[in-house]
Amino acid sequence: MSVQDIADKISSRVASAGFDRSVKFDTGSDGVIVIGGGTVSTTDAPADCTIKLSLDDLESLIAGDLNPTMAFMTGKIKVEGDMSVAMALSQLIG
Repeated sequence: MSVQDIADKISSRVASAGFDRSVKFDTGSDGVIVIGGGTVSTTDAPADCTIKLSLDDLESLIAGDLNPTMAFMTGKIKVEGDMSVAMALSQLIG
């Protein structure tokens, strides 16, 4: 699954969630997904919080197969910026 496929998949969740902060999923050379103001984009932009992870781990996270807390504790996910934004994300991707 590509970054664009994942962005398309979560767009409907984001639009209906009323998520008012911004977060960026940075998958390195595979690209980024930026969520902000109810929109999802694959264009890099500043965000309140950046979550760095592999594309495979992002796909597993969105599918509900990867526990975000466990992934953070084992180093699969790195969070930069406002940690409370990352915590609020669970309503979108859980």
